[in-house]
Amino acid sequence: MGRLDGKVALITGAASGMGAAEARLFANEGAKVVLADIQDELGRKVTRVIEDTGRTATYMHLNVASEDEWRKVIAATVKLYGKLNVLVNNAGIGGALVRLHEYPTQDWDRVMAVNATGTFLGTKHAIPEMRKAGGGSIINVSSIYGLVGSAMEAAYPASKGAVRIFTKAAAIQYAKENIRVNSLHPGFIDTPQAAVLVHDPVERKKLIERTPLGRIAMPEDIAPGALFLASDESSYITGAELVMDGGITAQ
Repeated sequence: MGRLDGKVALITGAASGMGAAEARLFANEGAKVVLADIQDELGRKVTRVIEDTGRTATYMHLNVASEDEWRKVIAATVKLYGKLNVLVNNAGIGGALVRLHEYPTQDWDRVMAVNATGTFLGTKHAIPEMRKAGGGSIINVSSIYGLVGSAMEAAYPASKGAVRIFTKAAAIQYAKENIRVNSLHPGFIDTPQAAVLVHDPVERKKLIERTPLGRIAMPEDIAPGALFLASDESSYITGAELVMDGGITAQ
């Protein structure tokens, strides 16, 4: 028996990295999974891999910054599978690695649109369907930079801090309707988004030295945290922060 048997889960940013790892794990644990992304070829490839294992998965194109696209994907998910139980707002992008006084305003707007507004829109449009289903779980992927500042970035920590506090507001507002909302705070992960850092030997060494556990995480290290928050095992947890950072923020 899977930990997500009978549940329908929608995961954004699911074409690669942590989202793809979550999609594979959720499907393996019995969920019907909708993978949503703008990387259509990669997203369909991950979906086929899941289907080849005998599990149920569907790919849908979604720009998380578009409210119209959110409406369409949520409606298509419910039409296909009858309900929505789990949403993982995983899609995110990084920003320019420059100090605040040099930061491009258009870059700020782009990062906030995807990371913060995208999380808001997904939550906004998932909640009505979760109310119909009698409850649900929303996992908003923040970051350690939703907890601490960054020496060389502005928009990314601002957007991830917004995700953290937004999560608490949503959790309080919908707790009585059995809709749980929690945030996930990974540390340094070997994903395509972080490739510019984790694949550079000098930068990788710096990141490892900052991490008490002494290694960079793989997406498969973080996906079980999302699975726990999606499952009924976390039924008494809402408005919480699950930090999975190898000990970075403990210092």
